[in-house]
Amino acid sequence: MDNNKEIAALLNTWEQTYKKGQLTLWIFLALKEDQKYVEEIKSFIEEKSHQTIRCEEQSIYRNLRKYQQLGVVDFETQKGNKGPDRKYYYLTVMGHQLTDTFIDRNIRLFFSAEMMQLLNQ
Repeated sequence: MDNNKEIAALLNTWEQTYKKGQLTLWIFLALKEDQKYVEEIKSFIEEKSHQTIRCEEQSIYRNLRKYQQLGVVDFETQKGNKGPDRKYYYLTVMGHQLTDTFIDRNIRLFFSAEMMQLLNQ
């Protein structure tokens, strides 16, 4: 296998693992912006990630159920544009605190002068 193919294969594996681990962050970012129903969350993730993160609605539902049980996410039912009522999900107060703390501890560090220098080398 030539070096470029090996790098491409390794990068693909790394990115797939990375993306799976990022789904919760992307869902929380979508809900941090405003309450949304699942289709809107999916669209937000795909648009804001420049189509690099694609997810199944079932994965989003599974994630939302897990965090609803933990009191981080909740929903309210509202009339849909057409058809049945929709569940509009939102972050609870604890969900906002969790998201903000995660961002402070794990995301903002990449914007320090030291990290920016490393990233730009």
